[in-house]
Amino acid sequence: MKERELEELSTRELHDRAVAYAVRRGDFGFLWNLLKAIPAAEAASGHGAETANDLSRLSALLSDAMSAGEGHLGEALRPIYINYLAAHEDA
Repeated sequence: MKERELEELSTRELHDRAVAYAVRRGDFGFLWNLLKAIPAAEAASGHGAETANDLSRLSALLSDAMSAGEGHLGEALRPIYINYLAAHEDA
């Protein structure tokens, strides 16, 4: 999919496609980068208090990654999903 086509998808669709594609391919690099981006995205989306907690609890990050296609967090992570999907035409 081209980047402009990806821009038209909802954040939830971008999240679901990117995460599903990474899981299918075993792309732990992308998943790890997503986990590392979540605290900054939470801070940027006005949830700074959650950032400190997430940094100390991997389980919280994993939970966030599975729901990171919704709300302000999902919107903050949109560029990551678009860049990843645009770089993998078969995604």
